[in-house]
Formats: sequence, structure tokens, C-alpha cells
Amino acid sequence: MQSTRRPKLAVWKFGSCDGCQLSLLNCEDELLTLAGAVEIAYFLEASTAVTEGPYDLSLVEGSVTTPHDAERIQEVRATSRHLVAIGACATAGGIQALRNLADVGEMTRTVYAHPDYISTLESSTPIAAHVPVDFELRGCPVSRHQLLEVVSAFLAGRKPLVPAYSVCQECKRRGNVCVTVAHGTPCLGPVTQAGCGAICPSFHRGCYGCFGPTETPNTAALSDVLRSCGMSGPELVRIFRTYNTGAPAFAAASAAAEKRGGPR
Repeated sequence: MQSTRRPKLAVWKFGSCDGCQLSLLNCEDELLTLAGAVEIAYFLEASTAVTEGPYDLSLVEGSVTTPHDAERIQEVRATSRHLVAIGACATAGGIQALRNLADVGEMTRTVYAHPDYISTLESSTPIAAHVPVDFELRGCPVSRHQLLEVVSAFLAGRKPLVPAYSVCQECKRRGNVCVTVAHGTPCLGPVTQAGCGAICPSFHRGCYGCFGPTETPNTAALSDVLRSCGMSGPELVRIFRTYNTGAPAFAAASAAAEKRGGPR
């Protein structure tokens, strides 16, 4: 007799703001359809009900920032057939990866009256730095449409159809005038993966790189363009150190800008 068991879906939170989990909850009508196709076995943002694993698909939001996180992600991987890291925190360490560039012990002593109560790691790292990941979905937060595509793809046993081109292509499709060419506005669109729908450039603001670097970003060329627009060395460093500070391409670009220096 054919089994009617629905696939088990689990959603896990690590070091993050919950924004990517909210993207799933914001799916609204689509979420009802999804709930009918899978068993939402673990999703504390939505329900206190918990069903034990193993799980067919685990979505993991957040970075690994504590010793407990490092242990727990191993447990999640062990009970998950497929594991997808969702969001900038899970795929690049998030904005909290700024700690990787500083003395965490000194910061802890400065902020907390009793730093000995704080158990934290020296760095904020992506999920893939600790366990094998089947797919990484970028964004801060992720696109709900892309998230639904990823979930549907894994349930159907196919590869997710998520674009790897840059935000510039999304700008062209929306008919946007290039904010850098037209107005000299600093923009990371040429080196940032698509997915947001070019929200910021559509409102005459430069891209902040929320979706992380594209597969082959030419950050050196873009840095030269941004310098020609009047951006200083320290400003270049800051623009690459936001939501995807720990992404290798952006980390290298910020380090190069810091080394090169320039007017402050």
C-alpha cells in the first residue's frame, strides 16, 4: 500500500533577528498550501508543537556564534535529510560577523557588567563552516518567492531555480536608470546577487549588498568606480562590511580598501 506520509519540514533559528523566518510566515496564502503538502514538524516562530525527527528538509536561519550553537547545528544536520541555510546570517555570518574583525573579549568586558556570564565564540560563522549544506539561499531577509521555490524544489527532488546574476539585471528589467551612472550614487548592484527585485535602486538609492556577492564579482573594478564618484577609503570599507561582512568576496574587497587607504 502506498505511503501517505507527508514530508517533515523543520525551521531552526541560530544567531539572527528572525527576519528570514518571518519571510516564510509572510507567504500567507502560499503558506497554507505548503502546510497542506508537508508536516511542519518544528517551527517555534509559528508554533510550540514539536514533532521529533528525522526531518526531510531543514531550513536554518542564523549564524553560529556560541559553543552551544556549534553543538546544536551538528544535531540538526544529523537529523535532516536535506539542510538549507537561509539568509545572510546563515550563509555569510551576518552583520554580527563584524565581531570577526575585533577583540570579542574586549567588547564583552566593555558592554557587560559581568562578562564571565557570557559564553560566546570569537567569530560569527555561516552554517556551511560547520556542517555540509545542501543549498544556500541569500538575502537579508530572503525573498519569500525564492524561499518557496527552494522548498518546492527539494520536495520535488529537483535543483532550485534561483538566479545567480546581479542586481543590475533586475534594475534593467524594472526600467531603472543606473543611480551610479546618472547621479554618482554608490551602489553595490554590479557585484550583488539578484533576488530583492532591485528595491533600493528603484527608490534612487544604491544597493547595500543584502543578497551577498555574485558568483564572480569584480569588486576591484567597482571599487575604482566608487572612488571616482568621490567615495573615500573608509567609506569603501564600510560599504562592504554590512549584512555580508563575512562573505569572502566582500571581506577581501573591504580588506583591500582598508590596505589602500585614502582620504578620510
